[in-house]
Amino acid sequence: MVGDPAKFGIITISDRAHSGEYKDEGGPAILGFFEEAIASEWSHHYVIVPDEIEAIAKAITDMTDNHSCDVVVTTGGTGPAERDVTPEATMQVCDRILPGFGEQMRAISLEFVPTAILSRQVGGTRGKSLIFNLPGRPKAIRETIDEIWKAVPYCVDLLGGPYIDMKDDVCNAFRPKSARRR
Repeated sequence: MVGDPAKFGIITISDRAHSGEYKDEGGPAILGFFEEAIASEWSHHYVIVPDEIEAIAKAITDMTDNHSCDVVVTTGGTGPAERDVTPEATMQVCDRILPGFGEQMRAISLEFVPTAILSRQVGGTRGKSLIFNLPGRPKAIRETIDEIWKAVPYCVDLLGGPYIDMKDDVCNAFRPKSARRR
């Protein structure tokens, strides 16, 4: 292992999971990816919030500003339904939007379902933190994060964060040769 300790934030956005009507499966799917793919030492903060712009924005800013998370990943609330407001909350708190995240996530999902065009996922930065929205279903989360994460460690490097080392057999993240430690 050549990586540095990293902090990750996981936010599940769901009225029903927040109220206890059903068990959250999205957050654990993200956590499962981290456990399988990250070789560096890492810790995480995990919350479930309702589909409300203020609650989502507050959770994201708490993760970035108070917990110093290097990466904040949300799950849920990215569709066209009236209560799907995760992208609006994310854009509200980001300093910069990185359109490639949403574009690539939709392209990946289109390989599996034609309804991927309905997704409104976004990615961006707040200070030195990377934030991006994933779909809500565990299968879609894994299809997406397994591919998207290939760009995340280098993005974190560029933001001045820790060097996140990966288990290459799970997720072979890309870094230019000049940015590799091993």
